[in-house]
Amino acid sequence: METLAIDIETYSDVSLPDCGVHRYTASDQFEILLFAYSVDDGNTQIVDLASGEKLPADVMDALVDDSVIKTAYNAVFERTCINKYFGLSLKPEAWRCTLIQASMLSLPLSLEGVGAALHLDKQKMGEGKDLIRYFCMPCKATKSNGGRKRNLPADAPDKWELFKTYCIRDVDVEKQIRQKLLKFPIPDREQELYCMDQRINDRGIMVDTELAENAIACDLLYKESATKRAYELSGLENPNSVSQLKGWLADKGIEIDSLAKKTVEELVDKTDGDVKKMLKLRLAMSKTSVKKYEAMERSVCPDGRVHGLLQFYGANRTGRWAGRLVQIHNLPQNHMDDLELARSLVKEGRYDLIELFYDSTPEVLSELIRTAFVAKPGCRFIVSDFSAIEARVMGYLAGEGWVMEEFMGAGKIYEQTASKMFHIPIEEITKGSPYRARGKVASLACQYGGAEGALISMGALNFVEEDELKGLVQSWRTANPHIVNYWYEIDGAVKAAVKERKMTTVGRVTVYYQSGMLKIALPSGRVLSYVRPRMTVNRFGSESVSYEGVGTNRKWTRIESYGAKFCENIVQATARDVLAEAMLRLEKKGFDIVCHIHDEVVLEVPEGTSSVEEVNEIMAVCPDWCEGLPLKAAGFESPFYKKD
Repeated sequence: METLAIDIETYSDVSLPDCGVHRYTASDQFEILLFAYSVDDGNTQIVDLASGEKLPADVMDALVDDSVIKTAYNAVFERTCINKYFGLSLKPEAWRCTLIQASMLSLPLSLEGVGAALHLDKQKMGEGKDLIRYFCMPCKATKSNGGRKRNLPADAPDKWELFKTYCIRDVDVEKQIRQKLLKFPIPDREQELYCMDQRINDRGIMVDTELAENAIACDLLYKESATKRAYELSGLENPNSVSQLKGWLADKGIEIDSLAKKTVEELVDKTDGDVKKMLKLRLAMSKTSVKKYEAMERSVCPDGRVHGLLQFYGANRTGRWAGRLVQIHNLPQNHMDDLELARSLVKEGRYDLIELFYDSTPEVLSELIRTAFVAKPGCRFIVSDFSAIEARVMGYLAGEGWVMEEFMGAGKIYEQTASKMFHIPIEEITKGSPYRARGKVASLACQYGGAEGALISMGALNFVEEDELKGLVQSWRTANPHIVNYWYEIDGAVKAAVKERKMTTVGRVTVYYQSGMLKIALPSGRVLSYVRPRMTVNRFGSESVSYEGVGTNRKWTRIESYGAKFCENIVQATARDVLAEAMLRLEKKGFDIVCHIHDEVVLEVPEGTSSVEEVNEIMAVCPDWCEGLPLKAAGFESPFYKKD
């Protein structure tokens, strides 16, 4: 036996989407119902564990034999469930995940979506969702079902037989996907990274459940208090009602179409008295400060840790990791000077003192979210992140000499950008200078072809007039001619690949067409893929390239792109590869990575061992494939996670 393809159906009283597979399997009610398998892509067999059948001995032996490759779609689910149910400790090295293989080609993340995108002969059965709801989740006790809270095979034999067929079909679809993707195997390096990712997710990160619990309680008390104050101020029956509040404002002479956060914030600055107070209360009552605390509480396992926070290759156009469950990639930043004091007050349940010491309880709770992740006893976190990694990679790939010189020296990229844009000596551009602010926002907004709209979304109107925006864009582009030229070179290479099937090397990347896909080979050797590219006409009437992919609506659709957008993918993908190499080095040095966020790693390190400087040095080692890229990492240590 060389390969064992697997699909399982399971039951638990815990919600899998809300809590993750590790919490799902930690329930006492968890069990595997059906186990479908195929040996060396032969006929698929089904084992009805729920009805008392046993796995054949050769299948059990294959599970623990690392020379037999186990395959599954979203293999982490099968591996974790099998480990729990059979009391095994299967490592990821002997597993291949077809979801990852599909994601590397920018295909959808769902089995159903991949089957449709690849036009497979066999598709995932549409009845599956109803069958899963019936057999895999608790049901509501009713008179008609005899008051039962779970449906068993004997309760609907016909449905159960159909469920077996559904489980077999999933193995067959997964096998067919692998056959379709034979030309595109997971590269050895990416498989190594996948295994590292699985170790990180299996390790998890500890949660201060007391802090999370008291933060949720504090928020509830605050909102009750705010609602009471709003009631007393307005006299409304329900101060949270949009229609009632609009009517109250109209009586005060203020007609308003929307009570969206941005609209209310703008109105606060233009009003006073009771109206201003009421609008501030509206903002306070609508602020969602505790959703991530609630996600932590739902997902935390009996070991006190949350597992499965990261999705390998979750952003399939760049290969970057995506956040899951608590969504650690968009945690609020913390800017409080007395973070530890605020944290201790919330953890101790001193809501009265929080109200007394701070202007906004919701803001305090929001800023403390990161700190709910803590190092286990006897350890502390070392957090290290790359400095301005995307700006460094863009300057490196485009050959923007002055950018590289700055990063090899002082690294004051915003000051130097402002100096180039406005022809002012860099010595005159201090941290509080309005020119530095312009340089910073232009650097962030314009790097990937952004214009006035991108500047506005970055907050440029806070310090420049709208009629200055166009000049700001032009000044940045004039200061960065090689980056601008790089956009157009990539754009030309992409069009040549799609129209003429021509392979073009632009600096350190190669663009080509293969097997119905646009390919971009990165400096690391990893390849980005764009499905079924073709020439189209964009909204400006110009020729452009489009491809099929998962759009902003999360549906498979045709996506229009252009040179600077492809550059963004290239830069972010290269930055991802730099981080991945750094994490492998850290692992080989014996460090336990508990999570990572974009360009930052969080290590759980025993007290009295290692140092921040040591970690920063390992992070800043330049991989062989990007020799000359000036990397720099900075870090700190703390008993809890935070933004330094």
